[in-house]
Amino acid sequence: MISEKSAKVTILTCIGLFLALQLWPVNRQPEREQGLVEAPEDVLRILERSCFDCHSNRTRWPWYGYVAPFSWLVADHIKEGREALNFATWDLYDEEEQLELREEAWDEVDLGEMPPDYYLLLHPEGRLDESERALLRAWAEGGDL
Repeated sequence: MISEKSAKVTILTCIGLFLALQLWPVNRQPEREQGLVEAPEDVLRILERSCFDCHSNRTRWPWYGYVAPFSWLVADHIKEGREALNFATWDLYDEEEQLELREEAWDEVDLGEMPPDYYLLLHPEGRLDESERALLRAWAEGGDL
């Protein structure tokens, strides 16, 4: 059986470790934009709401993105998302890459992999309805909107 003194020491140690973790901050400074993705206004609104937090330099950091170790996970997801596709550096991609990225983005949405479930759990406003999915598909395929 754990003594009362041992329990207090354990709790205080855990609190101290948690506070010490906060000393390793995450860089939340956005990189410079290189040209925002060109899309019709309704598509841009969908991208801003459902994609930009991870796939642009316009991340809206949630409260838990300021608390280690969760902040490290959030920062890592954002880093990976921007590396795969960054809608705020769209001008750095040539025309062929832009078309390919639009198609790949639609494929991820169509497969239900984007936005990811863990994101939607905490950001239900990012969920896409059928009309929004249709708009994204048309945009990705280069069709008329």
